[in-house]
Amino acid sequence: MKELLKLNKLFSRYKWQLLGGILVTIAARILSLVLPKYVGKIINLLNDYDQGRVENTDAMKDDLINYILIILGATLLAAVLTFIMRQLIIVVSRHLEYDLKNIVYQQYQRLSLGFYKQNRTGDLMNRISEDVSKVRMYMGPAIMYSINMLTLFAVVIPAMIDTAPTLAIYTIIPLPILSVAIYVISREIHKRSTLVQQYLSNLNTISQESFSGISVIKAYNLAPQMTAQFTEVANDSKDKNIDLARVQALFFPLMVLLIGLSNIMVIYLGGKQVIDGIIEVGTIPEFLIYVNMLTWPVAVVGWVTNMIQQAEASQKRINEFLDIEPDIRNHTEQHHELQGHIVFDKVNFVYDDTNIHALKDLSFEIEAGKTLAILGKTGSGKSTILELIGRLYDIEQGSISIDGREIHQWNLDDLRQAIGYVPQDAFLFSDTIGNNIAFGKKDASQNEIEQAAKNAVVHKNIVKFTKGYETVLGERGITLSGGQKQRVSIARAIIKTPKILLFDDCLSAVDTETEEKILNNLKKLTKDTTTIIVSHRVSSAKNADKIIVLDDGKIVEEGNHTSLVDAGGYYAELFTNQMLEQQGS
Repeated sequence: MKELLKLNKLFSRYKWQLLGGILVTIAARILSLVLPKYVGKIINLLNDYDQGRVENTDAMKDDLINYILIILGATLLAAVLTFIMRQLIIVVSRHLEYDLKNIVYQQYQRLSLGFYKQNRTGDLMNRISEDVSKVRMYMGPAIMYSINMLTLFAVVIPAMIDTAPTLAIYTIIPLPILSVAIYVISREIHKRSTLVQQYLSNLNTISQESFSGISVIKAYNLAPQMTAQFTEVANDSKDKNIDLARVQALFFPLMVLLIGLSNIMVIYLGGKQVIDGIIEVGTIPEFLIYVNMLTWPVAVVGWVTNMIQQAEASQKRINEFLDIEPDIRNHTEQHHELQGHIVFDKVNFVYDDTNIHALKDLSFEIEAGKTLAILGKTGSGKSTILELIGRLYDIEQGSISIDGREIHQWNLDDLRQAIGYVPQDAFLFSDTIGNNIAFGKKDASQNEIEQAAKNAVVHKNIVKFTKGYETVLGERGITLSGGQKQRVSIARAIIKTPKILLFDDCLSAVDTETEEKILNNLKKLTKDTTTIIVSHRVSSAKNADKIIVLDDGKIVEEGNHTSLVDAGGYYAELFTNQMLEQQGS
């Protein structure tokens, strides 16, 4: 259970509720001893009456009524305490589940982009849902039934020994055999539970990717192939679950067999001792009740062991992620106001997952409030620059400074709060259009949302929808066209009025006329904002204060629009070609 030890700090938050649950459980189990003891007394009383050994029948009736009332009172009180026990322990397990899911989710938020490139979404979802649910079963039901089981053993077995020592010893002989059997089976359950969770992750991954890429699947008529792939993984998952079920199926038959043997021993050996005059006849039903009281706890041993083994396997998978230290860390708690003067000095950067050398001795400077445009061929390192400014990755060689302070020395929250980022692949949430725009500024008013949409030249499109800004988008914004998604993404960035605006080829899906309107609006809005525009279009770059052209991670041209056109290099060639395209269209 070493993996589950990491949950101890969570348990400490609810120690008093758990302690109360334990005390209530003990009290309820002690009260449960009243039933067999007084049933035995009632049987002995009736046996004495049958044998003619009762002289005062009225006194016998009074005793009989008192015994029944005591049994009813103790049973009702035990039931109330059992209800309170469940309220304390099971409710705590739900709080623990909530806490654990938050811990996992917060860790997901802290982990860097490299982590998400190496792990699949379906697997991540499975760990925060299915695996956490398995762990909850350990934190709630497993603990509750374990306490219940241990308490029952602690009170019932001494009571049996006190009543009839020899009979008690024979009755509990099957229990050690059961313990050994459970130990052997539980080890196998642990192995198979781990495999089941892994295959469930694979199943979730395929399902998630199928839903996200449904348009591609339909366009390429790949439904039969995807169905076959899903069926294959589903069958593998089914087989692993059946393998686990086969082992789990051994528990209850084994327990029924051993409990049945205990009952036979009670009747046979108890009957002999009654005949020999060692015990009274009421001891036999008393012992049968004791044995059946132990039936559920003994059965729970298997169930609890199963739950703990599955929880151990699931917590191990959770810990694999919780133990990962994020590549990007916040190195200071100090807060500073950012202005936006950015300097790259001999920056080298290599992506760990692909080993691509994206930037090579890159150096440039952009003053606060100025606009920089970056052009270059695909794979030249343009987007990498934006990712480094937002500290989505850290560099190992060279330096990046903002306002004269090394980027690592900036509070990470302050840095990212000061940045408005529009990615190349505009991502929108399955929410209303208004909330998607307000994502950049949670307290934004409706007027601010609409103004941001107007500046991004998407307001007229939105108001044409039946529900306007209350239109709920499909997953990843599938309801909108590519150009509309890009413009909503731009509105989301500019509504927060950031100190640094990063545009990663975010106007590729809009026409040149709309592009011109957006750029003119941005020019008015970003007078005091450092703006970096990555683009393949000269039209997006020509009004920038500085333009750099990248090739294979290096700057090959640098200047403003006029100087670069006059230089006759890649930029001038690109400008000429795009002008011809516009004239031709």
